[in-house]
Amino acid sequence: MKEFLNFINGEYVRNASGKTFENRNPVDNGLIGKVWEAGQPEVDAAVAAAKAALKGDWGRMSVVERCKLLDALAIGINQRFDDFLQAEIADTGKPNHLASHVDIPRGAANFQIFIDTIKSVSTESFNMRTHDGKTALSYGVRTPRGVIAVVCPWNLPLLLMTWKVGPALACGNTVVVKPSEETPATATLLGEVMNAVGMPAGVYNVVHGFGPDSAGEFLTRHPDVNGITFTGETRTGTAIMKAAAEGIRPVSLELGGKNAAVVFDDCDFQVAVDTVTRSAFENCGQVCLGTERVYVQRPLFDKFVAALKARAEAMTPGLPFDPATRIGPLISKEHQAKVLGYYQKAVDEGATVVTGGGVPEMPEALKDGCWVQPTIWTGLSETASVVTEEIFGPCCHIAPFDTEDEVLAKVNANRYGLATAIFTQDIGRANRMAQGIEVGLAWINSWFLRDLRTPFGGSKQSGIGREGGVHSLEFYTELRNVMVKL
Repeated sequence: MKEFLNFINGEYVRNASGKTFENRNPVDNGLIGKVWEAGQPEVDAAVAAAKAALKGDWGRMSVVERCKLLDALAIGINQRFDDFLQAEIADTGKPNHLASHVDIPRGAANFQIFIDTIKSVSTESFNMRTHDGKTALSYGVRTPRGVIAVVCPWNLPLLLMTWKVGPALACGNTVVVKPSEETPATATLLGEVMNAVGMPAGVYNVVHGFGPDSAGEFLTRHPDVNGITFTGETRTGTAIMKAAAEGIRPVSLELGGKNAAVVFDDCDFQVAVDTVTRSAFENCGQVCLGTERVYVQRPLFDKFVAALKARAEAMTPGLPFDPATRIGPLISKEHQAKVLGYYQKAVDEGATVVTGGGVPEMPEALKDGCWVQPTIWTGLSETASVVTEEIFGPCCHIAPFDTEDEVLAKVNANRYGLATAIFTQDIGRANRMAQGIEVGLAWINSWFLRDLRTPFGGSKQSGIGREGGVHSLEFYTELRNVMVKL
């Protein structure tokens, strides 16, 4: 049985209280190991180590020296690719084809993109005439914000953690990472790579635990934390924002979504079906950018529903390393119960179940896993629970529409505003829709296509702030003005 220890000041440590919790594999609910839960003393030690590292060798390094370490870190992740892959799959149960092509490569690439960004970013400078006829030079400099609390989700554990740790370290900050209690493995393993490449002690720290009255709350309320970045559900983001208000500390929040796809009748039909299949069901629907609402122009509606039904029913559940597996389990029994609760609620509210709606028949060895069927509904009103609330499972509701204005109003009538996907061959309409839908990210004839230099984040209750490329620097640095009278 494995042990997942906290990583503090370059060392793996247990805790003073002896408290642990179980880490289970969602494929079969088997026990992976025990996780040492950080209490207030461990969080205090991690924050103190991070604060001290800012004054030590790390704080004295040049940008070039920091980037050399981060480059070695990316290489180190790729050198231990199989270790990270096995750890990620054990924690999440996702298919090998997904984790090996997305999670681990992007986890390493997130360091590389911010190496390039921090090396090339510039600040402004101005010359001005002073009142006594002399000259003054005004220029900007970026300084690290300080100790950054990184609170991570369980759906893409390594990728979304390094998406925050990469720019934080590139900018000269130090970090204390609180991974999800469901997925402790890859954040813990990264500590070994940090030590192997010579990262100074205290720059990267990991504390395990839960939210309220545990590591999450202790970390986000800690007065020596200078900024908090979080990806996860809106309710937790609200709690973090309240905690950050004490001390007026900045937050970067990427929160929930109820993302819509809009399919016009002039679309490339195969592209639309292929893409919505991915956006609705990939990673068992556990993607913040995933699609749970689909609007199809009426002439195409029946054909699209039939095609998506066939694709959903072809998604074979199974073991992660089986090449035939197209969909994995949900993350936990708790989340399985939540998603199945929404499946029942859809029926209670009058949905037509096109396909799915329950638990698939699995082999005996996998029956205790966290499985659900890919599910499609039609026939619900725009006020139904499964049309308005984030489910975070492999499901979507498909509704017909007639006009551009009608569907725009329906898509925007939601408290979330994270992402959308638009399918049409009319370039003018595509751009009108992309600019009219109230979201942070809009795809045209595609989904999950990302240039890591561009802004990433949500509108409305889907978040605050933008990360990616130079936009990350707005959160991870303080911009200081220096005025010199010459």
